[in-house]
Amino acid sequence: MNLKKLIYQKLIEPIIHSKHSADYKARGVAVGLGWAMTPLVGVQMPLVALTWMILKKFKYHFSLPLALAWTWVTNVVTLAPVYYVFYITGQIMRFNFNDITGYQSLKNLITEVFISDIPFLEQLKAFFNLFFIDWGISMFLGCVPWVIVSVFLGYRLTLRFEEKRNQKKVKG
Repeated sequence: MNLKKLIYQKLIEPIIHSKHSADYKARGVAVGLGWAMTPLVGVQMPLVALTWMILKKFKYHFSLPLALAWTWVTNVVTLAPVYYVFYITGQIMRFNFNDITGYQSLKNLITEVFISDIPFLEQLKAFFNLFFIDWGISMFLGCVPWVIVSVFLGYRLTLRFEEKRNQKKVKG
């Protein structure tokens, strides 16, 4: 299966097949993309579910299945480049222009933490060093603009997509 077909099947078809309002769907996509654009790959789906439970109490509803699906925009395959973009963005926001480490360095750290055969406790220690000491501040700060842009675009583009679909239905 090619990438375009996979994206269509996993991200677009759920929007098309959902029977809810365009706004409800758009909020789901926005929430999913919002969590997807954080350096929290692996816990994004539980965070979406927690967000859904909390917002439900305030009568703010969104499509949980769509939100969960859209967290997969960031995944194990996209982890290194996305984290690198967050890191660089954070470094720029912190005015650390002389302290921007190269892509290969980040990729090596992620490989060491997530893909190596080191014992779990060592992985956990390396994970916390990576996120909270070496890269964390810049990555968490750097993801903020990406979260904001992704939430806004995800919401607006989903509404536009639904509007165009509804116009086609009316025309024939």
